[in-house]
Amino acid sequence: MSVVFVAASQLPTPFCVFTMHGFLDEVTGKEHVALTLGDVANGEPVLGRLHSECLTGDALFSLRCDCGFQLEAAMRAIAEAGRGVLLYLRQEGRGIGLLNKIRAYELQDGGADTVEANEQLGFGADQRDYSICQPMLAHLGITRIKLMTNNPRKVKALQGFGVQVSERVPLQVGSNPHNKLYLATKAGKLGHMLGVLHQGEIEQP
Repeated sequence: MSVVFVAASQLPTPFCVFTMHGFLDEVTGKEHVALTLGDVANGEPVLGRLHSECLTGDALFSLRCDCGFQLEAAMRAIAEAGRGVLLYLRQEGRGIGLLNKIRAYELQDGGADTVEANEQLGFGADQRDYSICQPMLAHLGITRIKLMTNNPRKVKALQGFGVQVSERVPLQVGSNPHNKLYLATKAGKLGHMLGVLHQGEIEQP
């Protein structure tokens, strides 16, 4: 197993005091974090989210995506439920890295959508690896999860690694004029379940 637990500590936030668990992927050298609240190892389904790092959205308040809005909404939902888990995965730009993400943004400024930009740079539309989640969840004693996501690929990935997704909880937040095409592309080209709001809006920003 390449992903190993390193340490845990308290993390006070505006929502609640989480327990922060640090993990190291010894193959890639990447460091990942899990935030937990309450008893997540009692066998009952755990409200949770797999959140891929988005520096621009999570820390710099970018309106080009919905990532920061989803992160805040997930943390708030876990706090309100009094029990849950959030895996914060260091997979910037759907796995292409921060600088390549900025290059992709430059192409998007020129008219490409998020999938086209990644492909023009020689990457797949989504290069994230969710296999790192299984050892993190196993360490935390989590086998059943109520997953906050609009992405069916995350559901399929977890189920493939033996984690039971007992429920998919939609997380549709952060829509604004700057990310209209981005959300439409996620729905139309990546299969994200965003309802009728963004369907059919792929061609025009």
